[in-house]
Amino acid sequence: MIAPPDPSHPIVEVDDLSVRFGPDGPPVLKGISFVLNRGECLALVGESGSGKSVLSRTLVGLAGHDARVGARRLRLNGEDLTGFSEKIWRRIRGTRIGFVMQDALGSLDPLRPVGREIGEPLRLHTQLKLRERDQKAVDLLRSVGVPEAELRAAQYPHQLSGGLRQRALIASAIACNPELLIADEPTTALDTTVQAHILGLLESLRSRRAAMLVISHDLAVVARLADRVAVMREGRIVEHGSMYAVLNCPRHPYTRSLLDAHAAVHARSAHLTRTHVPAPRDAEASSAGLLHRSDDFRGSNGPLLRARGLFKSFAGPGFTRRTAVSDVTFALHPGQALGIVGESGSGKTTTARIVLGLEEPDKGTVEWWGRNWRFLSHREQRAERRRVQVIFQDPLASFDPRYTVARLIHEALEVAGHDSRKTTRARAIELLNLVRLDESYLPRRPIEMSGGQRQRIAIARALAPEPEVLICDEPVSALDVSVQVQILDLLADLKERLGLACLFISHDLGVIYRVCDRVIVMKDGQVVESGAVRQVFDDPQHACTRALINAIPRIETRDRQPVSA
Repeated sequence: MIAPPDPSHPIVEVDDLSVRFGPDGPPVLKGISFVLNRGECLALVGESGSGKSVLSRTLVGLAGHDARVGARRLRLNGEDLTGFSEKIWRRIRGTRIGFVMQDALGSLDPLRPVGREIGEPLRLHTQLKLRERDQKAVDLLRSVGVPEAELRAAQYPHQLSGGLRQRALIASAIACNPELLIADEPTTALDTTVQAHILGLLESLRSRRAAMLVISHDLAVVARLADRVAVMREGRIVEHGSMYAVLNCPRHPYTRSLLDAHAAVHARSAHLTRTHVPAPRDAEASSAGLLHRSDDFRGSNGPLLRARGLFKSFAGPGFTRRTAVSDVTFALHPGQALGIVGESGSGKTTTARIVLGLEEPDKGTVEWWGRNWRFLSHREQRAERRRVQVIFQDPLASFDPRYTVARLIHEALEVAGHDSRKTTRARAIELLNLVRLDESYLPRRPIEMSGGQRQRIAIARALAPEPEVLICDEPVSALDVSVQVQILDLLADLKERLGLACLFISHDLGVIYRVCDRVIVMKDGQVVESGAVRQVFDDPQHACTRALINAIPRIETRDRQPVSA
C-alpha cells in the first residue's frame, strides 16, 4: 500500500545516496544528501555528466535495471523508496510524482497524438471519460502556453517544434497535480517569452504546496525558481545552501567558475534594453515590404548562401494547411554569423531545413555559392553537402543508436578524406578535446551519455569535415554554461581564423549577442525585424523583438538585488 501524504514528513529525504551501474562499475553518485519540503524548490546545477539526471531518475525508480542503489535513507513521504516494486512505481509516477525529462522527442510516443499522450495519466489515474480527458489535455496545453491548443493536440510529436514538444511534456507531467514535480532542464528548448510563461507556471505550482526538484544549467532560471541550490560535480554535492547564499557568496571554487561562465555568456544581456538612435535600414533580410538596418558585410566575393522569398506550408488536421514560412529572404557571407531568433514555432527550424534541402519550399529559391540548389543533380548536391555541416537541436535523434562515438566521428572524417586509421583516431581525439571530452568516450554509444555530452559529440562530428558553413540549430541549449563558453569561443575562433560562416538558430538572445554579426527575428513564419545584432537588440523596433528581450531571465535575488558574477 502507498501511504497517504503526511504533512509532518518532508516530501523527499535523501541521506548518503550512492548509485553505480553494474556490479563492478564506479560510483556515479557518491554520498548525496538533502531534504525537500512541501512548497519548496531545490535546484541541482553542475556540468553535464555531474550526475544530476541520474539522481532525478533514481528518485522516480528509473535509474535502470543494472543500477545499484544504496542509501542510509531514501524516502518519499516517509516511505522507503528502495522497497518499492515496479508495480508501485507505476502507480506513483504521474500521480504523486510528475517527471519532465530532458529529451522531449524521446519522451513522447511518436505513434500517438499529443493530446492523447497528455491524457494518458488521466486515463490511468482518474475516472474521467474520453471526451473529458481530451478537453483536459487541450486546457493543459493552453496552460503551458501552447498556441492553437486544439490543433496541436491533434498533431504528432514530430509535427511540433522542439519548444512545443517540451511544453507538451510539461503539460503531461502536471496533468494529475503531483505533490512532487521533478523537472530536468524544463526550459532548455524554449524561447525567452515562453520560458517566462513556464517559469511563472512552475512558480504557481509551488505556491500550491507542490515540492519541486529542478535540474538546470541556466543559473537565471535557478535564481527565479529555487529556494535552495545544490551544486554537483563528479557525482557529489560540493556546495548546498540558500539560493541567495550560493549565488551571492559562493564558497566552492567550482560554483564561482559556473557563475563566471554564466557572466561570460550572458553579461551583455543586461545592456540589451538600452535605447539608441535608430540606425538606417536596408533590404538584406526581409518579409514582404519590411524595412531593415544596414551594416557592412564581411567578405567581398558575394554570399555563400542566399535565400529568396521562401514559402512553406504543411498539411494539418481536417485537410487544413498551416503556413510555417512566409516570404523569408536573407543572405550569409563568408566569415559571418547570422542569427535567427523567434518564439518556438515561429519557423526558425523549418527555414533551416529548407536551406539544407531537407524540405522543398512551396515558393522561393535557395542558392549555395551562387547556384540554385533545386537545379543541381544528386551527385552535385552530395558534393556540396560536404562543405555544409549541421548541428541539430536533438542530438540523440540525429545519431544511429548502434554506433559508438568513434564510428560517428570516423564516418564524418572519411567524408573529409581521412582514410588512415591512425590519423583518423588522432583527429577524432583532437576533436573530442576541442569540446572538452577525452578518448574514453570513443567506445561509448549515445544512450550511455548525458544530453550535454551527446551535444558535444554532435558538435565534434560537425567540425570533422572542416566545413565552410555551419548551420547550428540550438547547438548549446543542452550544455552547461562553462561548456557553452568554450564552444562559443571555439565557433568564434573558427569564424575568424578560417572564414567559417555560421547560421545560428537559438532562443538564447545572450548567445546570439555574443556570437552573431547579424540577426533576423521571426514570428509566425515571417521575418519581422533584421539587421546588425547590436542595433536590433539595443533599439528593437518590433513588438516581438521587444517582448523577447524583456523576457530574458536575469540572475537576481529574491529582493531583486543583482547577483555579482
